[in-house]
Amino acid sequence: MKLAGKLQYIKRLCRRAGELGAEYYNAPYRAAIARAQRDEDDLFMLLVFGEALGIPNPATWYTLELQPLMLDRFHDWHQRMGMEKSPLDQFRCC
Repeated sequence: MKLAGKLQYIKRLCRRAGELGAEYYNAPYRAAIARAQRDEDDLFMLLVFGEALGIPNPATWYTLELQPLMLDRFHDWHQRMGMEKSPLDQFRCC
C-alpha cells in the first residue's frame, strides 16, 4: 500500500512540475498572444460589420448570419477602435 501512495505522490509532483514549467515558458508570450488574438478578433468584427459601415465585403452572405452572435461584443469593439458611440444607426449599444 505504501508503494501505491508514493507513486501517486510522485505522479502529482511530476504533473505539478510540468504545469509550472509550462507556465514559466508561456508567461513571456502571454501578452503577445493576447494582442494577436485581439487583432484577429478586430479584423473578424470588421468583416462581420463591414457592410453596415460602408466597406464592401465579398463575404457578406456568410458574415450576415454571424451578426446576432457578435452584437454582445460590438460595444467593446467600437470603443477599442476609438469610437465613443456606435457607428451604426441600426445598432444602439450605448
